[in-house]
Amino acid sequence: MDKRLLDILVCPVTKGPLIYDKERQELVSKAARLAYPIRDGIPVMLEEEARPLTDGEYERLR
Repeated sequence: MDKRLLDILVCPVTKGPLIYDKERQELVSKAARLAYPIRDGIPVMLEEEARPLTDGEYERLR
């Protein structure tokens, strides 16, 4: 994930920052507790495409 792109992108729900999860190929919004997929190198920034974070995943980000 390009650092410049990550600096520009925000969560579409909260407008807050995102964390890049390289292992899962997702952009994570702690505030919204959502993970947005990255498909073929392109972030899919649609709320309906995001998956909710489990309690364990959320705690790991703290």
